[in-house]
This record gives sequence, C-alpha cells and structure tokens, in this order.
Amino acid sequence: MRRQVVIIGGGPSGLLLSQLLHRDGIETIVLERRSRDYVLGRIRAGVLEWGSVEMLRTAGVDGRMNDQGLVHGGTYLAARNRGFRIDFEARVGRKVMVYGQTEVTADLYAARDAMGGEIIHEAEGVAPHGLDTAAPWVSYVKDGTEHRIDCDYVVGCDGFHGVSRGCIPESVRTEYERIYPFGWLGILSEVPPVSHELIYANHPRGFALCSMRNPQLSRHYIQVGLDEKAEAWSDDAFWDELRRRIPQDAADTLVTGPSIEKSIAPLRSFVCEPIRWGRLFLVGDAAHIVPPTGAKGLNLAISDVHYLWQGLRARYGDGEEEGLARYSERALARVWKSVRFSWSMTTLLHHFPEQGAFGQRIQDADLAYLEQSEAAQTALAENYVGLPF
Repeated sequence: MRRQVVIIGGGPSGLLLSQLLHRDGIETIVLERRSRDYVLGRIRAGVLEWGSVEMLRTAGVDGRMNDQGLVHGGTYLAARNRGFRIDFEARVGRKVMVYGQTEVTADLYAARDAMGGEIIHEAEGVAPHGLDTAAPWVSYVKDGTEHRIDCDYVVGCDGFHGVSRGCIPESVRTEYERIYPFGWLGILSEVPPVSHELIYANHPRGFALCSMRNPQLSRHYIQVGLDEKAEAWSDDAFWDELRRRIPQDAADTLVTGPSIEKSIAPLRSFVCEPIRWGRLFLVGDAAHIVPPTGAKGLNLAISDVHYLWQGLRARYGDGEEEGLARYSERALARVWKSVRFSWSMTTLLHHFPEQGAFGQRIQDADLAYLEQSEAAQTALAENYVGLPF
C-alpha cells in the first residue's frame, strides 16, 4: 500500500489535517491505536480561538459548530471571591467559541466518513521507518496481520505518549518541561452554567474554573494536590469547595447536580525542539503540552495543522519546499508564545505550595492591576483569543 501522507493518531489534529489534505487532492491514511468509541469518549476542553474556528470552517466541518457553539466576547477573573470581566471585543475586537473537543472530533469523523477518508482504528505496534531517507514507510499490525504503508511523509499526531516523538534521535531532540505541583479535579454535570462566560478564580484555598459545554452541560474544576484521588471526592464535597473559591454572586446562584464524569488531570508545560526531522513532522501534544489554564492545547494543535497543511499543499501543488523546511521554526515560534501565556495564567491563578502569604498578596496585586489597567487587559485578551497564525 502507498499513500502520500501517513498520519499517526486519529484525534482532532490528525483528522483535521487528513480532511484538509483530502480536499486538496492529497492522499492520506490515519492510523489510530484506539477504537473510535474510545476516541470520542475522551473529555477535553472546549474553548476555540477564532483562528481555530476559521480553520474548521475551511475544512468544511463547521455546520454543528455554527448552530451549537457558544460565542464569548469576554471572560471573568476573580480574586478572593470577587470577580471582574475582561471584554475581548472591546480590547482587541475578537471573540472565542465554546465548542467541545469531543464535538469537534465527532464532526471531523463524520466529514472523513462522508469523503471516504481512510482511518484504521486499533492499529497496533505502529512504527515509522526510514524517516531520514526519501522513502519512509510505516508498519502496523491489525487483527494479527502486519501491514506496510509506503509514503512521502509521516505526521505524528499521536500525543505525548505516542511513538512519533521518540523517532527523533536524542542527539537532535531537546525537550523542555515544567511539572506543576498540583492537578485539576474536574466534574461534568448536566446543570446550566453558573455564568454565560468562563470564570477563572484565584483563592488562597486554590484555583477554580467554571466553564460549560452547552446551555445544559457544565464543566467545573478545582485545584487539588497530586496525591489526591477523584473517587475520594463526593459530589457534595466538590460543590462545597467550588463555592468557597468562586465569586460570591456565582456561589449564590450555582446549580448543582450529580457528576457524570469525574477525573484529576496533572498539569505540565512541555516543548520538544525541533518538531520536524527528515520526513517526520510532529503536531499537537506529540510536540508540546500546555496547562489548560490558558485554553491553548487544541488551539495549538490546530495552528500546527495550519502550518503543516500550508507546507504540504505548496509541496504537492507547485513543488515549493520552503513551507515544509520552515514548519518547525514557524510553528514553534507561536507555540512558545502560547506556552508563556499558559504558564503566566497558571502562575497568576493557582496556589503554589511554597508561595506563602507574600505570594498570595502578589497574586492579589496582579489581579487588581488587571482589573484597573486597559493595557494589561488588552495584553491578556490578545493572547487569550489567539495570536495570528
């Protein structure tokens, strides 16, 4: 079997790249280790930068998003149970869209099916070969039979724990990492959102976030220690702790209900350099991880797809190689800016074990300055809605 591009990983970045390339007449095949049901069952964030919205529209997968997505023109920050709003439209003239990653993935699957896109699920033992040659290939096992796909390029969209990043030799690869000393305990509940926009709350007891998936499905988080277990938290205990940390007016109107999903996610910042080696390109979590505080994970994957799609399109369209040659440089320049923003939001809003009373007062002062300064709000809004591709 031969295809022009083999994509390892059937999450949203791999599916989106496959969809865009297919529309340009470029042959792709997607290899996914898990079943489709498993992929669609993963709970992920749902804030899309407007550049991401436009990319999904370009891919022709915007129908449900346009109908069901929630357009937000701002967000709320809070300190010590008192909140204030940052108006994105007033500061930078742009907005964001709340539309869950699971929904994005479902839309992409539907589009790939409609176009006859090739997706191999439960592909085991996926292994790229010959990446530093002009004739790479990928092997995998399906139903006990080994298969080989010859190709021009291999794209690793297989996440932080996937096989792709490790194919870049250690002598070439540099990895930068920051592990945060806490996690997020999140619950999904069929209750209306407490606010029509997200609330990010700093509190001496720890960070909290109130978000939503749709008008009747809410996602809430609280900062917890890395040694805590989700099952040790009853629903009532979670709701009580959330009320302690968010603005008083939100706590007074919070609607609670049973959780339909509950989990703890660790936080890290991670970047691999370079994200191209030979005929291999890394995309999304295979290349970088950000804490969810800045809502950048999926958006960075989509911006990676943008740069790589443009490069492959030029390569197959008119033989132009510059886009592929500069993919790593261009993508990483934007990645590092978003990594910085996500780190700064995490530092601003979370309680760190070593910070003490002095550190809390510094955070209070930072948030007070944000509330009063149009310049500071403009900088935050510019980064939150997404820097240009």
